[in-house]
Amino acid sequence: MPLVYFKNKGQARLGKLFGDHLVDLSVAAPQLPMNIIDFLVAGEEAFSAYRKVKDSKEANLALDEVRLLPPVPNPDKFLGIGMNYADHAAEAKEGGVEVPPYQLWFNKQVSCVNGPYDDVVKPNVVEMMDYEGELAVVIGKSCRHVSVEDARSVIGGYMVANDVSARDWQKRSPTHTLGKSFDTHGPIGPWLVLDEEIEDPHALEIRTFINGEERQRDVTGNMLYNIFDQIAYLSTVMTLEPGDILATGSPSGVGAAMKPPKLIQVGDVMRVEIDEIGHIENRVVAE
Repeated sequence: MPLVYFKNKGQARLGKLFGDHLVDLSVAAPQLPMNIIDFLVAGEEAFSAYRKVKDSKEANLALDEVRLLPPVPNPDKFLGIGMNYADHAAEAKEGGVEVPPYQLWFNKQVSCVNGPYDDVVKPNVVEMMDYEGELAVVIGKSCRHVSVEDARSVIGGYMVANDVSARDWQKRSPTHTLGKSFDTHGPIGPWLVLDEEIEDPHALEIRTFINGEERQRDVTGNMLYNIFDQIAYLSTVMTLEPGDILATGSPSGVGAAMKPPKLIQVGDVMRVEIDEIGHIENRVVAE
């Protein structure tokens, strides 16, 4: 069952999801940490206690009674890989963006992290705002120099993400960082699905809708560099820490590549769905 970070009566804490409600872990398992990074750091002791938590009327809260928060509100790193689906790479190349023969990583400043159903702000200075539905991987263990074969052992779980992008500002920085890091432009959630609950993270369908219109649909198995390749590559350079977020790439169908372009405007509703994980949905508001 997914691990939920939520707020109720002014207090943020963890819950275990059971269908349309959750069990408040501060009641059902008060010995557990009350945020996901500390939960991951606690390791198998926390996982074991979590598995034992049963549905309980005494600790139940309906989902509509709580506010779902970003599962990892304060990651050390929020990294994204560009052009990691063949069709998306092709549409980028058609738009004049060179596709490199290696993994292309950029940084999303962690201040962009946003909740799964919170508003996304369209800044006054941004003219070309776009969406990118993605599977997000959350690192579960501190690690360095991880082999492809061992990469799954360091994954804590999975979320849905929308790599909201300011294309005009993205062009101002070769690293993409400015165009990827506006406040609220990193909605994630709706909860953390633990790795042990996903049989194959490369067999999940991902879909993006704008105002109900389907814009993106693909399967995570169509990544050019799969999740394990990504972890091995990144951990060659840096230590990955519990709670670090890896946005694993977006399928084709982004607004900037459409003819004519269909970029995001104030009032639009962006929805990203991934099988076995859930969905996030964010309305775009003016700054």
